[in-house]
Amino acid sequence: MTIVEEPRAEAGRRRARERHIPGEPGAWIFIFGDMAVFAVFFAVYLQARTKDPALFAAAQGELNRNLGALNTVILLVSSLFVVLAVRAMRQPLNRHRAPLLVLGGMTGGVGFIVVKAFEYSEKFAHGITPATNDFFMYYFILTGLHLVHLVLGLAVLTALWRFARKEELSAFQWGFFEAGACFWHMVDLLWIVLFPLLFLVR
Repeated sequence: MTIVEEPRAEAGRRRARERHIPGEPGAWIFIFGDMAVFAVFFAVYLQARTKDPALFAAAQGELNRNLGALNTVILLVSSLFVVLAVRAMRQPLNRHRAPLLVLGGMTGGVGFIVVKAFEYSEKFAHGITPATNDFFMYYFILTGLHLVHLVLGLAVLTALWRFARKEELSAFQWGFFEAGACFWHMVDLLWIVLFPLLFLVR
């Protein structure tokens, strides 16, 4: 191999590493499976809405869109922190920033829970429960399932924070780090679909 060819080969290997699918194949099976389950729930919700659009529209008016929009912004910023954390982990000079960036993502998750708790308490204070009507049954089921995923995501981010503090990661740990970040992005994506579906779609 010539001196000119060697840097080209190294550059090619570097590009291949940069293009690899993050995480483990098993994690992607879980993520896509989870998204498929939510897709079924979304379809069932939309089907129920077509049967009584007036009730769903009236009940939708009881939701606090400002809180929903706030949580959307919070999760988007949180996902950005996680993206930056993964990027920092790949750059030796910036790796020391990764734990703080993961904490930023976790803070966004906690902020989402606080806003959601306020939103739920607001509904309960007005006597709105899952038994109020079909719309609120779906509202509490869908947002509740998403909230469970978000709490699981926070547990995953806690593991990522611990990994980010290590000087070196094994291949398995690095795969888990990337897969955990992808799981958090899935939680964000699900909310990006849920917010307009429940709060905005007429």
